[in-house]
Amino acid sequence: MSDYPELRLLVTQAGLLHKQPIYFVLKMTSTAGLLAVSLAVLFLVDNFWIQLLNAIFLAFVFTQIGMIGHDIGHHQVARSVRGSRALGLFSGNLLLGLSFTWWTHKHNQHHAHPNHHDRDPDVDVPVVAFSHRQGAQKRGISRRIARFQAFLLFPMLMLEAIILRSDSIRFLIRKRPKGSRLELLLIAVHFIWYLGLVFTHLPLYQAILFVSVHQALFGFYLGSVFAPNHKGMLMVDSTSQLDFVRLQVLTARNIKGGAITDFLFGGLNYQIEHHLFPHLPRNRLREAQRIVRPFCEAKSISYHETTFFGSYGETLRHLNRVGSELRGGSKREVEREDEVE
Repeated sequence: MSDYPELRLLVTQAGLLHKQPIYFVLKMTSTAGLLAVSLAVLFLVDNFWIQLLNAIFLAFVFTQIGMIGHDIGHHQVARSVRGSRALGLFSGNLLLGLSFTWWTHKHNQHHAHPNHHDRDPDVDVPVVAFSHRQGAQKRGISRRIARFQAFLLFPMLMLEAIILRSDSIRFLIRKRPKGSRLELLLIAVHFIWYLGLVFTHLPLYQAILFVSVHQALFGFYLGSVFAPNHKGMLMVDSTSQLDFVRLQVLTARNIKGGAITDFLFGGLNYQIEHHLFPHLPRNRLREAQRIVRPFCEAKSISYHETTFFGSYGETLRHLNRVGSELRGGSKREVEREDEVE
């Protein structure tokens, strides 16, 4: 923590850690307006192709709601824990069908231990190997999929919405955290209003296609925002000796861009600044970068920032390098996998 108090003092003196209520009121209001537009189209338009476009648009809106839920989970929005929880249950459980408690628990672990082999849940994916060490541990069907993970990444992201909901519901049922019954009830209400609106306003085959397109693209967009933030960056374990600043900076990647990039990524394109200051409102992250980047340069800490396409290129090349080692396994290794299966 030796360098962190100095950095935090600079950010605090710049006034960047103050709450931004007007910004978030406008952000939530505009996003609610986008949701209302999509629902109005669903109610009023009787055209198959327009409804397909609406499914794509609703995927965009759902991801924007998810980004607001991310801000809420980091206490950027409400001043109290109770207020954050109320907003989180509304945006996460009721609007998206995801457990807010599960997400905050999982995401806090990630922030505390980014890219840690054993303690970061975001790198604990059964069919993906983010390091050579993880690749060596894969067995059976997981190993076979991991061999081609770079080619399968984007198709797999289309299942992300289903996987996240499944994981969150299992967490509530198995762990039974405080308020789990209320969360399960709100998730049930989500599916009632969502599926009820779609299947009562569209013919059966159109409704099925609408839900399929919407959920696939919701997962794809959500996963595409989070995937380039850490994947392919430094992986650590219990033997790593890094202070807080270096741990957060060296395991993260920023994405260059302007206002459009900030909007599409929900501020997560400033992943380094976000990890150093999770409570910092997203509309102040660009200003924080003007402090953090020169601070890292002065301390000789590698600060990595690349372009939108460069980030995905780095991610895919890294996944392909790990997967190529698995594809190059010996025949005997394959036979041993078959024996395990």
